[in-house]
Amino acid sequence: MPASASPVPLFTGRLKLPVIAAPMTAVSSPELVIAACRSGVIGSFPTHNAATERELDAWLHRMTADSGATAAPIAPNLVVHRSNARRDSDLAVLLRHRVEMVITSVGSPEPVIGPLHDAGAQVFADVASLEHARRAIDAGADGLVLLTAGAGGQTGWANPFAFVRAVRERFDGPVVLAGGISDGRAILAAQVLGADLVYLGTRFIATHQSAADDAYRSALVTATLDDVRLSDRVGGIPASLLSSWLDAQRATQGADAPPQDGFAQDRLLANRGAWSAGHSVSGVHDVVGVEELVDELVADYTVARDELKVVTDG
Repeated sequence: MPASASPVPLFTGRLKLPVIAAPMTAVSSPELVIAACRSGVIGSFPTHNAATERELDAWLHRMTADSGATAAPIAPNLVVHRSNARRDSDLAVLLRHRVEMVITSVGSPEPVIGPLHDAGAQVFADVASLEHARRAIDAGADGLVLLTAGAGGQTGWANPFAFVRAVRERFDGPVVLAGGISDGRAILAAQVLGADLVYLGTRFIATHQSAADDAYRSALVTATLDDVRLSDRVGGIPASLLSSWLDAQRATQGADAPPQDGFAQDRLLANRGAWSAGHSVSGVHDVVGVEELVDELVADYTVARDELKVVTDG
C-alpha cells in the first residue's frame, strides 16, 4: 500500500493528494490553476490558453504570486507538435519563469528537454503507447503521462491496467495515469497499480473556477460515461467528447469533416468551444469550488486507504 500521498520527492510536503488538475483547452483558467495549487494539487494549463506570449507571461506572473511559494507546483502544458507556431516562443516564456514542471503533448519532447532541464524544470511527456513511452524515455523525459482509454479530450486507447504495468517493466521514474479517475478511491487504486500521480480533468471542469460556461458544466452533471464519444472533429486525432456537443455540431454544420491526416494545432484552436469529457463524467454530480472538490477527494482517499489497510492487514 502507498505510504504517502506525495510520491514525487521534488514535491514532498506540497501535495495533499498525488493529483494533477489536467491541462484543458479553453477550460484551465488562471483561477483554476491558482485554486488547485492552493488546495494542494498540481495545477496545469495549456500555454495556448493564453492568447499571446505576452499574456502567457502575465499569467505566469499572476499564478506564481497568487498561489504562493509553498503551494503545489504550476505545470504549464506545451504542445510540441510541429504545427504549433508558438512552440518556441512559449518555451522562451517558460524558460524565463524557470517553471518547475512542464508537460509536453502531441509529439516528441526531445526539442525542448535540453533547454528546460538547463532551466531546472522537470519534463513530463504525454504518451499513448509503449513506443511513445520508449521515445520519450530515450529523449530524456523525467516522467510519463500515460493517456489511456477513457481520458477526456485528446485520449489514448490502451487499457490502464495493462499500460501502467507494461511501462513499469522498463521505467522507474514518475508515472502519471490519465483516464477515468473520478474520486479518491480511484486515485489510491492508481497508486497500488504503480502510478505516482493521476490526472483529473473532467471533475475540475465542473468547478466554479474553470473557464467552462454554465451550459457545459450542466451537461457534465447530467451526463454519464455512455454519453462520451470518440471523434477527430476537434484536433484531427481521437478525442473524448460529449455526445450532446457532437450532435449539436452535426445539426448546425452537417456531418463530421473528412478524416484528417493527424493532429493540427490550428484545428484544435478553431474548436476551443468543444465539450470534452472523459469516462469519469459519471462521477460528476454537481458544480463545486476547487477547494471543496479537493477536500472531497482527500476524504474519499482516506477512507479507501483505511479500508485497504484492513484488508491487507487481515
